[in-house]
Parts: sequence; structure tokens; C-alpha cells
Amino acid sequence: MSEKRLRQAIDTLKDSGVRITPQRHAVLEYLLTSMVHPTADEIYKALESKFPNMSVATVYNNLRVLREVGLVRELTYGDASSRFDCNTTEHYHIICNECGKIVDFQYPSLQEVESLAEQVTGFNVSHHRLEIYGTCEDCKHVAAAKH
Repeated sequence: MSEKRLRQAIDTLKDSGVRITPQRHAVLEYLLTSMVHPTADEIYKALESKFPNMSVATVYNNLRVLREVGLVRELTYGDASSRFDCNTTEHYHIICNECGKIVDFQYPSLQEVESLAEQVTGFNVSHHRLEIYGTCEDCKHVAAAKH
């Protein structure tokens, strides 16, 4: 993670009138450096040794603030816990069927698909979400070792 990206995120928070508490800074920094799409519980567990008095509720509240100012996307995939993504640029996800790992990948925008959907259905399309599912490299190796 670049220091520049962290500084820009902090400036966005300040411009939105959001206080930069040590816990908020730590949650933001964790998300910016994380290559996975963590749950609130995973963030809490990663930071609890540094902030022993911090609660899971504090993590959720900070994630809500970060989402509201546009620094984080909340990803829901049908299971009980949301995952959080600091990459707010247009991108897609591939998800492992076995372990649930989520990996970002770039693909050209699907604006033509959105436009066709509007024409065919009469809807005003607000957004879309493309998810690809499969088995990640690690899980393929585990499966191969079992055989």
C-alpha cells in the first residue's frame, strides 16, 4: 500500500467531516493493505492485539463510515457476513467455491449489457455485479493431494 493512497483516504475522511480516531485509522490501513476481502470479524481479530479495548461494534461502525464516504464497498454473497473491499474502481470478483477466497480481476465495462437490459425490460439500470465462481489454486492443490 502506498502512503499516498492512505493520505488520500484520510483527506477524504477529513473533507467529509469525519474524525480520524486511532481505531478508524487502523481499520482503514488494514483494508488498504489487505489483499483479501475481509469480514468485520477478521479485521477485529487482526487489530485486537493493538487495540484490546476495541469491540467488534467499533469495527462495524468504522466500516459503515468508510462505506458512506465511498472509501469501501460492502460485498454480500448470501452467507451471513459481509466482506469489505477498498478497491472502489470498476472491477469484478472471482470466488472460490471451496474456501470462499475472493480475488479481484479487471474486465471491460459491461455498459452495453446494461443498455440492452434497459431496452429489453424498461428498467433504469443503476449498477450491476458480475461474479465468477471456481476453485482457487490452493484448493486445487489440496484436492489433488487427496487423490
